[in-house]
Amino acid sequence: THKMFNVLSFLTERFTVKLNKELRISDLNIRRLLLEQSYIKDYDFKSCPLEFLVHLQSHNYSDSTLMTYHNLVIRFLNAFKGKSLNDINRFGIDEINHYHEIWNQRSEPGPSTINQSVNAIKMYYKVMGKKTLLLEQVSRPLRNKVLPTVYSKEEVQGIVNQLENPKHKAMLFLIYSAGLRISEVINLQKEDLLRDRGLLFIRKSKGRKDRYTKLADNALALIDLYLKEMMPKVYLFEGQYGGRYSTTSIRNVLNEAKRKAGIQTKGSVHTLRHSFATHLLENGTDLRYIQELLGHESSRTTEIYTHVSTLNLSKITSPGDLIKI
Repeated sequence: THKMFNVLSFLTERFTVKLNKELRISDLNIRRLLLEQSYIKDYDFKSCPLEFLVHLQSHNYSDSTLMTYHNLVIRFLNAFKGKSLNDINRFGIDEINHYHEIWNQRSEPGPSTINQSVNAIKMYYKVMGKKTLLLEQVSRPLRNKVLPTVYSKEEVQGIVNQLENPKHKAMLFLIYSAGLRISEVINLQKEDLLRDRGLLFIRKSKGRKDRYTKLADNALALIDLYLKEMMPKVYLFEGQYGGRYSTTSIRNVLNEAKRKAGIQTKGSVHTLRHSFATHLLENGTDLRYIQELLGHESSRTTEIYTHVSTLNLSKITSPGDLIKI
């Protein structure tokens, strides 16, 4: 590991080093080196303390969260030119709030980005031993309540009809019919298809939680058609040369199908998951079951679909009509 670090250290000073995403690197010195290779290392550059990354890794945060939190903490630490790491570690609420106010004024990063930054910085101070800091007083911007976009059932049908490649068809239809995140579909394995029970097993998804969701008969039929032609080795859907299927490729497949079908609705692969939840609700499925199928920790997250459903309100019977007058 020490030799590998020295080699990568030599290379990152001269080139941008990218490693195959299938290569899992557990050594945090090497991961930090790769994450920070694009930063200008002037005399005042402050690297992210290893202690913070150890905390994220030991608490099983995903690679994506580790990368995001690292970048947000690096931005924070290096916003204070002339201040040492010890100076910054002694900051109070006012400095943290002022930092986010200045960021907002300069580039308007949006409430979600600022909220992520607040979360990362709060965790940083918790890890670095700032016990006296009343972190609940760190101000958060109000989130914009943006309702998710949804494809209609007719639009989903149009997308599926345009897909001729068996793998593409099976993959996109499974995302819709099971309400999957894009990261979940690329991590599926053949044994996750619980055929007898009509369920799909999702392992260690967002928040590192396992869950079950519906495996539609139509989806299984498309998967079996695809498996007759292809023999994936590890994952259910693999790239041209094996390994996980590329998320970029999935997005390209969807966009091309939408273009061919003449679908104008703006949306992404994730919109198929929103459509799954909304169509379930319109079919009369209880919100608690939808929450479980989607793997939402809080029911408040699932409740957003009640605002985008086009369920015909005229079909609802008022309790007043049940009273004889």
